[in-house]
Amino acid sequence: MKRLVILLMLTGVFTMSTQITMAQDEVATEEVASDSTEMMAEGDSTAMEEEYPEEEYAEEEVAAADYEEVAVEEPGFHQIVKDQFIQGGWQFMGIVLLCLILGLAVAIERIITLNLATTNTKKLLEQVEGALNSGGVEAAKDVCRNTQGPVASIFVQGLMRMSEGVEMVEKSIIAYGSVEMGKLEKGMVWISLFISLAPMLGFMGTVIGMIDAFDAIAEAGDVSPALVAGGIKVALLTTVGGLIVAVILQLFYNYLVSKIDSLVNSMEDASISLVDILVKHSAK
Repeated sequence: MKRLVILLMLTGVFTMSTQITMAQDEVATEEVASDSTEMMAEGDSTAMEEEYPEEEYAEEEVAAADYEEVAVEEPGFHQIVKDQFIQGGWQFMGIVLLCLILGLAVAIERIITLNLATTNTKKLLEQVEGALNSGGVEAAKDVCRNTQGPVASIFVQGLMRMSEGVEMVEKSIIAYGSVEMGKLEKGMVWISLFISLAPMLGFMGTVIGMIDAFDAIAEAGDVSPALVAGGIKVALLTTVGGLIVAVILQLFYNYLVSKIDSLVNSMEDASISLVDILVKHSAK
């Protein structure tokens, strides 16, 4: 009986060990299969990456080339103006550019001069009146001589005729006012000349360009659209350049005219006030 029990126990042990071994073998088999599957997947992905690198590089090169083309196709404003200037022909475009440079030089000089000529007339009249009351005509002259601007110069001329009466003061102020007005308008005629000359030169360049275009058509013996369009474009560029110069200089000219008118009105008002001050001083 004991032998039978022992035999059954040994049989059960062997059976359990066999099942455990089979289970371990199945787990190992599944792990190997999963590892092999992962390796195959990695191999496929690597193969795909190795299979299409050239296409990706090609796409990147195409994108870079497109970016370079866009960068080349968008020149700056300075380059555009330079190209248009060259296409218009240096003979007339150079003259138009010279008109712009000279006109701007005169305009800037006039702007600086007129701004320096601006005087605080109210303050000057107060100083002149105070000098007359404290030191007489000579003190008023010194105040005017130490002040810049056409108003002070007119006051000096009027005070110099004080001994001859108020009527002579008025005549002297009117006469010297015309002189100062001429000084203020100095150089304006040159700006006006360049405003008129620039578009005229542009139109002349256009006419000459059209003549050259028709000469080219006559030599070719055929009316080619490209030939006609190119010649007309070159001809019209000079007109555009002349009109641009005229517009720029016209803006400066109008500003200067308004500035001169303001100074002239200030001179007239200050002169009337000076005469009133001198009349009051003479009555004392």
